[in-house]
Amino acid sequence: MNRLLLSAFLLLALGARSATPPDTLAAATAAEPPVGRKWYRPAHLVLQTGGGLGMVAAGAGYALGKDRLEADVLVGYVPPKYAGSALSLASLKFMYSPYRLQVAEKVQVLPLTVGGYVSYTHGNFNDGARGQYPEGYYWFSTDTRVGPLLGGRVTYLAPLLAATGRARKVSAYYELGTNDLYIASFFGNLKGGLGFGQILTLSLGLKADF
Repeated sequence: MNRLLLSAFLLLALGARSATPPDTLAAATAAEPPVGRKWYRPAHLVLQTGGGLGMVAAGAGYALGKDRLEADVLVGYVPPKYAGSALSLASLKFMYSPYRLQVAEKVQVLPLTVGGYVSYTHGNFNDGARGQYPEGYYWFSTDTRVGPLLGGRVTYLAPLLAATGRARKVSAYYELGTNDLYIASFFGNLKGGLGFGQILTLSLGLKADF
């Protein structure tokens, strides 16, 4: 009886093994989605001009919250011809885009982007003699600026990247901005000093997602 039971179990085991396709593991592996982007890899590259972040500024950034929130790190430059001395700027910018309009099969419009930035400028702002101004004459920081941004964007959608499954996008954008010093100067000169348009800056840029 024991031999009969043992023979029956062996036959069942062999039958189950032969019923399982030999390439099941390979098929399961092939069906897995592509590996996503590493957390430390930037999602896009940025090139812009103006906006108080340099005559030319370039950098990289990350996308969060289903690509609605972006954080960019930029390095800008202003030639001495336009600033008295060469200026280099390091900036951190955050932008949020609540709406996307699909105006064509491969074209999106982001009618509203809002955010802010902080920048640090390295360079000599004043070539005058040391001690020319008394201590505390400049009550504001001469190298760090903080300000709001408001803009829009047009995006062209390219085919998906096979490696990550992400869409490749090329965008052109504009941003209007200002900073803490300009705002303080505006409200300190309300009686005919500065017009609102005089405290605004304009930046134009390109952004490539990959």
